[in-house]
Amino acid sequence: MSDAVLRHRLLSARLEDLTAEARGVRDARGPERMTYSRKVFIPLTQLCRDVCRYCTFAKAPRRLASAYLSPDEVLQIARDGAAAGCKEALFTLGDKPELRYAAARTALETMGFATTVDYLEHVAGRVLAETGLIPHINAGVLTADDYDRLRRVSGSMGLMLESASDRLCRRGGAHFGSPDKQPVVRLASIDAAGAAGVPFTSGLLIGIGETRAERIDALILLRALHRRHGHLQEVIIQNFRAKPGTGMADWPEPSEEELLWTVAAARLVMPADVSVQSPPNLNPGRAGALIDAGLDDWGGISPVTIDHVNPEAPWPEIAALGAECAAAGRPLVERLTAHPRFVQDAARWLDPGVAKAVRKLADAEGLARDTTWSPGMAETAPGTPERPLGTAPALVPNPSLDAILARAAAGRTLAEADIVRLFSARGAAAEAVVACADELRRSVSGETVTYVVNRNINYTNICTYSCSFCAFSKTSAKAGLRDTPYDLPLDEIGSRVREAWAKGATEVCLQGGIHPKYTGDTYIAILRAVKAAQPDMHVHAFSPLEVSQGAATLGVPVADYLRRLKDEGLGSLPGTAAEILDDEVRAQICPDKLSTAGWLEVVGAAHQVGLPTTSTIMFGHLDRPEHWARHLLAIRGQQFTTGGFTEFVPLPFVHMASPVYLRGQARRGPTWRESVLMHAVARIVLHGAIGSIQASWVKLGLDGAAALLNAGVNDLGGVLMNESISRAAGAAHGQETTVADLRRAAASAGRPLRQRTTLYGEPRPRPEAVAAE
Repeated sequence: MSDAVLRHRLLSARLEDLTAEARGVRDARGPERMTYSRKVFIPLTQLCRDVCRYCTFAKAPRRLASAYLSPDEVLQIARDGAAAGCKEALFTLGDKPELRYAAARTALETMGFATTVDYLEHVAGRVLAETGLIPHINAGVLTADDYDRLRRVSGSMGLMLESASDRLCRRGGAHFGSPDKQPVVRLASIDAAGAAGVPFTSGLLIGIGETRAERIDALILLRALHRRHGHLQEVIIQNFRAKPGTGMADWPEPSEEELLWTVAAARLVMPADVSVQSPPNLNPGRAGALIDAGLDDWGGISPVTIDHVNPEAPWPEIAALGAECAAAGRPLVERLTAHPRFVQDAARWLDPGVAKAVRKLADAEGLARDTTWSPGMAETAPGTPERPLGTAPALVPNPSLDAILARAAAGRTLAEADIVRLFSARGAAAEAVVACADELRRSVSGETVTYVVNRNINYTNICTYSCSFCAFSKTSAKAGLRDTPYDLPLDEIGSRVREAWAKGATEVCLQGGIHPKYTGDTYIAILRAVKAAQPDMHVHAFSPLEVSQGAATLGVPVADYLRRLKDEGLGSLPGTAAEILDDEVRAQICPDKLSTAGWLEVVGAAHQVGLPTTSTIMFGHLDRPEHWARHLLAIRGQQFTTGGFTEFVPLPFVHMASPVYLRGQARRGPTWRESVLMHAVARIVLHGAIGSIQASWVKLGLDGAAALLNAGVNDLGGVLMNESISRAAGAAHGQETTVADLRRAAASAGRPLRQRTTLYGEPRPRPEAVAAE
């Protein structure tokens, strides 16, 4: 459609038709949500060389206690924000005040800076380094060099175009006497931001004398810049508010119809990947109407500081705004100052130091983490068995989501896009996903929670592989944070097997690093040592990677080697080393491990020779929901091809001592919501294929695992005895638990507990064993 045709349509259409069309475009662009950023507002200086006729933010030096906030004042505001859960530090300041005011020049000189940008770079850097808040910088018109410097200390920047009308810069206009408000100047600065690779915010100030046609022209100009660089993350439609004491104090404010028309026009003009925002504090009571006009973002909201640009307009209560959004079927979700697509493509859009800070705050979709919880932490899980997600929003009808859940409940294979949608569910939609998963669990597994009495024996932590997430493996020359390199002798393995049997164990789980001296015969020797120590012990051992390595060292096909292992007493394989079954992710976290196809080939061969396996996913690092969806579909497809998977075990990434996290390349593990949904969505997607979904108390804590018993989980795994891989990564949860602990966890969910064997049979009575209570 040409620009001329688009202008005519927008100017001639009825408002209700425009808003309906805009709403449709908005709904088609992604998940059902409204976003906002929890921020603090830092007015670094209210001196400005411009004299906009509507502005009360800019002040003369005589009206200010100081020309600039001091570093201590800036940091105190930021610390207060961090304490209140804010993640953004919004720096807003007047444009180049040192070019107009001697007071600004003197203050800068006293502090040791030549320009306002020099000082801004310094304090923004300190906020980033000392508080963890991510600066968003609104510093007026900037040069290419300014953007390059400030990009190193910020997650995003912004400059309102306000208007593309030169008329407003003439005498009597809103921008008369303000050189930085010339449209050509502002457009050049926005263009320079794109060339510098800065995630950027712009927008319009409506009702200051421009026409609707001029608003369309401004939007088309912004669209052209975005098409050139792809850097616009949002366009703000801000309605003029008349303020006493200004040159436009008596100017009429734009009507609600004008606001809604412009929001809808912005949605229809701008590309789908650009959000449309309008400040909620300037529009109390209009949230529902704005949402219906195609809005998808509310911008920054502060629980700590006022809106210094519009001090007469208090921020809405976040909970109250959230209720309005939920009522409209679009739950309110916190984002970061950089929007999700920029967070997920941080290598292009963010300075490496900033990207590291952003990843600490981000979830798998590039939005803000919803709690401080991470897997492996001693902190109590946010959810409970009564409320697995930790919330209880009112249910909102969602026919399209219900259709996806109905297809899964009927045993049909879901499309990747459908699974991604389940993972992206928030609010009432997420509750519906969890409820569906729990109903499927009830229909397949009943109310009984199962567990196995087992012992982990990690026979070596020396490994030649270089998986970037792994804190367990050690070279022979370098110790880790908790353990030194070791290689257990066979008699020690046998001793641990006998001890486990005496304590009532029915299974030993054996895994280790890929030791450079191990061959296929080493694994056979380990098997023989176990069986010599206790012939009746079930041996659940050797990851697909170890099996592949063992076969390769002997020069035999994997299937032949698996038959030999089975003949020596191997009972089943742990489905570990799967990590994420998507080669895009594997290339980053385990490039020398088996490929996705290679892993599936080994487990498929195991199934075909009569060796059952478990299946796992290790999630919450560099991965995204689409990778999770592909992983689940790969597991489901393999099960229908060869059978043999006994259970699916989500393994949340424990970040604390992981090399990839310490280098700033990974997130802090999955959020609690993501952890709940991984188990719930796995139950839904694997329905009809795998009947048991297990929660790892080692990663989640017993309270976290208990909460998931009402989110699709039926199994709590094993008592473990000496689990060390998670502890090496920094997990706070113990090396083992007791049956009494598991019973209490199940009881907290109102469920009975029953012991099982590795293959989900009934263990035979052993009166001579010491109970693992």
